[in-house]
Amino acid sequence: MIALYTVSDQDLVSLLREGSQDAYTEIYNRYKWLLHTHVYKKLGDRDAANDVIQDLFTSLWTKREDIFLTSTLSAYLYTAVRNRILNLIEHRQVESKYIDSLMDYANGYVAATDHLVREKQLMEIIEKETAALPSKMREVFELSRKSHLTHKEIAGHLGISEETVKKQIKNALKILRVRLGIVLYIILITGL
Repeated sequence: MIALYTVSDQDLVSLLREGSQDAYTEIYNRYKWLLHTHVYKKLGDRDAANDVIQDLFTSLWTKREDIFLTSTLSAYLYTAVRNRILNLIEHRQVESKYIDSLMDYANGYVAATDHLVREKQLMEIIEKETAALPSKMREVFELSRKSHLTHKEIAGHLGISEETVKKQIKNALKILRVRLGIVLYIILITGL
Protein backbone atom coordinates (compact mmCIF):
# COMPACT_ATOMS: atom_id res chain seq x y z
CA MET A 1 0.00 0.00 0.00
CA ILE A 2 1.22 3.47 -0.90
CA ALA A 3 1.57 6.12 1.81
CA LEU A 4 -1.09 8.58 0.75
CA TYR A 5 0.68 11.58 2.24
CA THR A 6 3.12 11.32 -0.69
CA VAL A 7 0.37 11.16 -3.33
CA SER A 8 -0.48 14.31 -5.34
CA ASP A 9 -3.76 16.12 -4.88
CA GLN A 10 -4.79 15.18 -8.43
CA ASP A 11 -4.27 11.48 -7.69
CA LEU A 12 -6.07 11.79 -4.35
CA VAL A 13 -9.10 13.24 -6.14
CA SER A 14 -9.03 10.33 -8.61
CA LEU A 15 -8.91 7.85 -5.70
CA LEU A 16 -11.66 9.77 -3.91
CA ARG A 17 -13.94 9.56 -6.97
CA GLU A 18 -13.43 5.79 -6.88
CA GLY A 19 -14.65 5.75 -3.25
CA SER A 20 -11.33 5.53 -1.38
CA GLN A 21 -11.93 6.43 2.25
CA ASP A 22 -8.17 6.63 2.77
CA ALA A 23 -7.90 9.28 0.03
CA TYR A 24 -10.77 11.19 1.67
CA THR A 25 -9.02 11.01 5.05
CA GLU A 26 -5.76 12.25 3.53
CA ILE A 27 -7.50 15.22 1.87
CA TYR A 28 -9.21 15.96 5.18
CA ASN A 29 -5.92 15.83 7.09
CA ARG A 30 -4.12 18.03 4.53
CA TYR A 31 -6.69 20.79 4.34
CA LYS A 32 -8.90 20.77 7.42
CA TRP A 33 -6.85 23.12 9.58
CA LEU A 34 -5.85 25.47 6.75
CA LEU A 35 -9.47 25.82 5.70
CA HIS A 36 -10.68 26.12 9.29
CA THR A 37 -8.22 28.95 9.95
CA HIS A 38 -9.35 30.70 6.78
CA VAL A 39 -13.05 30.39 7.69
CA TYR A 40 -12.44 31.48 11.27
CA LYS A 41 -10.63 34.63 10.06
CA LYS A 42 -13.61 35.47 7.85
CA LEU A 43 -16.38 34.73 10.37
CA GLY A 44 -14.71 35.22 13.75
CA ASP A 45 -16.75 32.34 15.13
CA ARG A 46 -15.17 28.94 15.88
CA ASP A 47 -18.47 27.05 15.97
CA ALA A 48 -19.52 28.51 12.62
CA ALA A 49 -16.09 27.69 11.20
CA ASN A 50 -16.42 24.10 12.43
CA ASP A 51 -19.88 23.86 10.83
CA VAL A 52 -18.63 25.20 7.50
CA ILE A 53 -15.70 22.76 7.43
CA GLN A 54 -17.89 19.83 8.44
CA ASP A 55 -20.40 20.72 5.74
CA LEU A 56 -17.62 21.05 3.16
CA PHE A 57 -16.09 17.65 3.89
CA THR A 58 -19.48 15.95 4.15
CA SER A 59 -20.35 17.34 0.75
CA LEU A 60 -16.93 16.33 -0.61
CA TRP A 61 -17.61 12.71 0.33
CA THR A 62 -21.25 12.56 -0.77
CA LYS A 63 -20.51 14.23 -4.13
CA ARG A 64 -17.12 12.59 -4.70
CA GLU A 65 -18.15 10.98 -7.99
CA ASP A 66 -19.06 14.37 -9.46
CA ILE A 67 -15.79 16.14 -8.61
CA PHE A 68 -13.79 17.18 -11.68
CA LEU A 69 -11.08 19.72 -11.03
CA THR A 70 -10.38 22.49 -13.49
CA SER A 71 -7.50 23.74 -11.34
CA THR A 72 -5.94 22.52 -8.09
CA LEU A 73 -7.63 20.74 -5.21
CA SER A 74 -6.75 23.58 -2.86
CA ALA A 75 -8.38 26.12 -5.24
CA TYR A 76 -11.46 23.90 -5.44
CA LEU A 77 -11.69 23.62 -1.63
CA TYR A 78 -11.09 27.34 -1.03
CA THR A 79 -13.77 28.22 -3.60
CA ALA A 80 -16.20 25.80 -1.95
CA VAL A 81 -15.41 27.31 1.47
CA ARG A 82 -15.77 30.88 0.13
CA ASN A 83 -19.21 30.03 -1.28
CA ARG A 84 -20.30 28.52 2.01
CA ILE A 85 -19.08 31.61 3.89
CA LEU A 86 -21.01 33.89 1.52
CA ASN A 87 -24.13 31.75 1.87
CA LEU A 88 -23.82 31.82 5.65
CA ILE A 89 -23.36 35.61 5.71
CA GLU A 90 -26.34 36.06 3.37
CA HIS A 91 -28.42 33.72 5.54
CA ARG A 92 -27.44 35.67 8.65
CA GLN A 93 -28.44 38.94 6.98
CA VAL A 94 -31.83 37.55 5.95
CA GLU A 95 -32.29 36.13 9.43
CA SER A 96 -31.32 39.47 10.99
CA LYS A 97 -33.77 41.38 8.76
CA TYR A 98 -36.50 38.90 9.63
CA ILE A 99 -35.80 39.25 13.36
CA ASP A 100 -35.71 43.06 13.04
CA SER A 101 -39.02 42.92 11.18
CA LEU A 102 -40.54 40.76 13.91
CA MET A 103 -39.22 43.11 16.59
CA ASP A 104 -40.66 46.15 14.78
CA TYR A 105 -43.99 44.39 14.48
CA ALA A 106 -43.93 43.30 18.11
CA ASN A 107 -42.98 46.79 19.31
CA GLY A 108 -45.73 48.33 17.18
CA TYR A 109 -48.21 45.79 18.46
CA VAL A 110 -47.25 46.47 22.07
CA ALA A 111 -47.49 50.22 21.49
CA ALA A 112 -50.90 49.88 19.83
CA THR A 113 -52.12 47.59 22.59
CA ASP A 114 -50.75 49.94 25.24
CA HIS A 115 -52.46 52.86 23.51
CA LEU A 116 -55.78 51.01 23.42
CA VAL A 117 -55.50 50.11 27.11
CA ARG A 118 -54.75 53.72 28.03
CA GLU A 119 -57.59 54.97 25.85
CA LYS A 120 -59.99 52.53 27.53
CA GLN A 121 -58.80 53.63 30.98
CA LEU A 122 -59.24 57.28 30.05
CA MET A 123 -62.74 56.63 28.71
CA GLU A 124 -63.64 54.86 31.97
CA ILE A 125 -62.36 57.83 33.97
CA ILE A 126 -64.34 60.27 31.80
CA GLU A 127 -67.47 58.13 32.21
CA LYS A 128 -66.98 58.02 35.97
CA GLU A 129 -66.49 61.79 36.21
CA THR A 130 -69.46 62.44 33.91
CA ALA A 131 -71.62 60.18 36.10
CA ALA A 132 -70.60 62.28 39.13
CA LEU A 133 -72.09 65.46 37.61
CA PRO A 134 -75.42 66.71 39.03
CA SER A 135 -78.25 64.77 37.35
CA LYS A 136 -79.77 67.59 35.19
CA MET A 137 -76.31 68.79 34.15
CA ARG A 138 -75.26 65.22 33.30
CA GLU A 139 -78.40 64.66 31.25
CA VAL A 140 -77.85 67.84 29.20
CA PHE A 141 -74.14 67.05 28.77
CA GLU A 142 -74.78 63.46 27.63
CA LEU A 143 -77.47 64.54 25.16
CA SER A 144 -74.97 67.01 23.72
CA ARG A 145 -71.86 64.80 23.65
CA LYS A 146 -73.21 61.27 23.30
CA SER A 147 -76.45 61.78 21.38
CA HIS A 148 -74.98 64.71 19.40
CA LEU A 149 -78.11 66.82 19.78
CA THR A 150 -78.02 70.57 19.18
CA HIS A 151 -78.72 73.02 21.99
CA LYS A 152 -82.13 73.72 20.44
CA GLU A 153 -82.97 69.97 20.26
CA ILE A 154 -81.91 69.44 23.89
CA ALA A 155 -83.98 72.46 25.01
CA GLY A 156 -87.04 71.11 23.20
CA HIS A 157 -86.49 67.57 24.51
CA LEU A 158 -86.11 68.66 28.15
CA GLY A 159 -88.49 71.63 28.06
CA ILE A 160 -85.84 74.16 29.07
CA SER A 161 -84.37 77.21 27.36
CA GLU A 162 -81.41 77.09 25.01
CA GLU A 163 -79.61 79.48 27.34
CA THR A 164 -79.99 76.95 30.20
CA VAL A 165 -78.63 74.20 27.94
CA LYS A 166 -75.57 76.35 27.06
CA LYS A 167 -75.01 77.19 30.71
CA GLN A 168 -75.33 73.51 31.83
CA ILE A 169 -72.85 72.34 29.15
CA LYS A 170 -70.43 75.17 29.99
CA ASN A 171 -70.55 74.29 33.69
CA ALA A 172 -70.18 70.54 32.99
CA LEU A 173 -67.09 71.18 30.85
CA LYS A 174 -65.62 73.43 33.54
CA ILE A 175 -66.13 70.75 36.23
CA LEU A 176 -64.78 67.97 34.01
CA ARG A 177 -61.76 70.05 32.98
CA VAL A 178 -60.82 70.53 36.63
CA ARG A 179 -61.44 66.89 37.62
CA LEU A 180 -59.91 65.37 34.49
CA GLY A 181 -57.03 67.82 34.50
CA ILE A 182 -55.81 66.31 37.76
CA VAL A 183 -56.46 62.77 36.53
CA LEU A 184 -54.67 63.40 33.22
CA TYR A 185 -51.76 64.96 35.08
CA ILE A 186 -51.50 61.86 37.30
CA ILE A 187 -51.74 59.56 34.26
CA LEU A 188 -48.96 61.44 32.50
CA ILE A 189 -46.73 61.49 35.59
CA THR A 190 -47.22 57.84 36.58
CA GLY A 191 -47.45 56.46 33.04
CA LEU A 192 -50.60 54.47 33.77
